[in-house]
Amino acid sequence: MRMLRVSSVAVLSLAFAASAAVAQTSVPPNQISVKGDTSILKAPAGVKVAILEWEDLECPACAHAFPIVHEAAGHYKIPIVERDFPLQMHLWSKRAALYARYMHDKISPDFALEYRREVFAKQYSISSMDDLEGFTRQYMSKSGKQLPFVVDPDGSLQKEIDADYNLGVRLGINETPTIVVATQHHWIQVKDVSQLYNAIDQANEMAAHEVPTSTGAHKTAVKK
Repeated sequence: MRMLRVSSVAVLSLAFAASAAVAQTSVPPNQISVKGDTSILKAPAGVKVAILEWEDLECPACAHAFPIVHEAAGHYKIPIVERDFPLQMHLWSKRAALYARYMHDKISPDFALEYRREVFAKQYSISSMDDLEGFTRQYMSKSGKQLPFVVDPDGSLQKEIDADYNLGVRLGINETPTIVVATQHHWIQVKDVSQLYNAIDQANEMAAHEVPTSTGAHKTAVKK
């Protein structure tokens, strides 16, 4: 297995040196489902490897992936770029994303991240918009905060969610979570989250063979 992985990296490095198209692969192999504009699948400027994830707060598979993704990011000390992709079939995921955005922008990213963690953990007890609102108000009150009557008066938070969603549409996403481990020039779609560590190992090897790009300032903290 290790020899195959190294061999793949060597092939990809040669392809990049020859100015070939951006490399694409998946774990397990041959299960790529992103078919759109994959040029957006790259680590943020100044970052060698990052996890890119489109998630839906009402999605059970996203709830399963969430702790694994965050544990992996902490283990490898790499950033996560989390993006919202609320599925149309779900009753309250879009509203939950709006609440999380409010907390991220108006309170703190850590407060919002913990909210997402608790929503995923308590999905089974949230079956309506009323349940979600009650859950959210209780979460806020534990820290001495109140949910405002109008969360997004100027629509700016919804525009952020729409921007994430539109990027997903542009990429051709049809499922959540969609998880990609990306370098500056290569990417690996993670179809089985249990193989995330394997994907990051591969990406680190790929990044070691890439020509560095200009860095510039970049905040490597977890987004949202």
